[in-house]
Amino acid sequence: MPPRRIAVLADSDTRWKWGASVARQIAPEHALDAVFLRTRATPTERQLTEIGIVPNTRREVTAAELVDDEELAAADVVVLATVGGTTLALAHSLGIAWEGRERRPVTVTGYVGVVYEKMVDGLMTRAGTDLVLANSAYDADRFRSAFASVGVDPDSVVECALPFLGGEPYVPSTERPFTLTFAVQPSVPKGRESRLKLLERAAAHARRHPDRLVLMKLRSLPGEHTTHVEADPYQLLIEKLTEPAPANLRLVYGNMGEVLDHTDLLVTVSSTAALESMHRGIPTAILTDFGVREAHGNHYFVHSGCLASWDDLDAGALPRVDPVWAARQGIGKTDPYAAARARVAALSAAGRLPALRPYYSLQRAGAYLCGILERNGLDEKGRPLALAPGGGGASPLRAVVRRAARSSAKSLYRVGREKVAPALRRWGQN
Repeated sequence: MPPRRIAVLADSDTRWKWGASVARQIAPEHALDAVFLRTRATPTERQLTEIGIVPNTRREVTAAELVDDEELAAADVVVLATVGGTTLALAHSLGIAWEGRERRPVTVTGYVGVVYEKMVDGLMTRAGTDLVLANSAYDADRFRSAFASVGVDPDSVVECALPFLGGEPYVPSTERPFTLTFAVQPSVPKGRESRLKLLERAAAHARRHPDRLVLMKLRSLPGEHTTHVEADPYQLLIEKLTEPAPANLRLVYGNMGEVLDHTDLLVTVSSTAALESMHRGIPTAILTDFGVREAHGNHYFVHSGCLASWDDLDAGALPRVDPVWAARQGIGKTDPYAAARARVAALSAAGRLPALRPYYSLQRAGAYLCGILERNGLDEKGRPLALAPGGGGASPLRAVVRRAARSSAKSLYRVGREKVAPALRRWGQN
């Protein structure tokens, strides 16, 4: 009997981390196949190394190439760790391609982090897969209610938790400096002025507390894409500080879990790293300096007990999460993926599964669905377009856009080579 296999389709480094972590939780004995979609945010070697999950096989494809992919069709489980529109396009197209087969993979999807905006928008694009994972009881209730109201099976929603919550419980140490880690986000806060102001406050905190180590935990190199585009990277902004950065302020990369192993206070605007920190019992501050706003995502933490400003942190605040709120968010659960494993096992043993039926069909939302399919190189029948986006029949406008993109990429490379790389070397020597 061939080994059991779980394939993770991912379109960015963050979604690979989530999808691969989910795969390890729901099918720990299965071989892990990484299928990276060719997008602007396809993970780089550095990003994959930082995440640290090594698949058994790995390849890079377009969404359209997966329609007739027999290797994917033969997998036992497929995790769609993709943006909502791509998840819908794949569920539609693979659903048609796999219909009538004696067996097809069990399909799983969900969310990389907290769902604080566009809940219905994202949820409807995931409807129709076999499992829609909810990272908390709070999310599970919302998802099931929405599905039931529009006629989607609410039992497809399975409550779990973020798959990368783990690590050793926090224990203060006297063998190292007290360490404040700021979890950077590519687009929060947005704008050069706000991001520079945040960096100035971190530097001021480091000066005010020379006995502390202040780490800016970075997500990516300048020009290296993640799920969200980082327009003003801190690696460049640090050169613009009004005073030279103090020696105890450092820019760091690395696996977030390993950084948290040596963290005494996690600070962020709204990064999912806050939940990882809370899970371990590390004091965690959700920054209020730029407002508590839906646009920043920190409104999600209003009832957590962890809202704080830089002034509060300068004065010694060490916020602790409210245990009732934490439990409602799936923090601290024992074996949160037991229900997901049970559902996957039941579906796998059920014989022929029904065809995938996304909520958005040609009859229900043809205009919306066809636009999403076209952007993913597919037609309404789920087949690859004769001329895929960017192919030989590209319009003059597309050609101009491609030339501009290539020019921008070259500029980013020059910036990285001539400005960022020397700066990183200097910081690495401090």
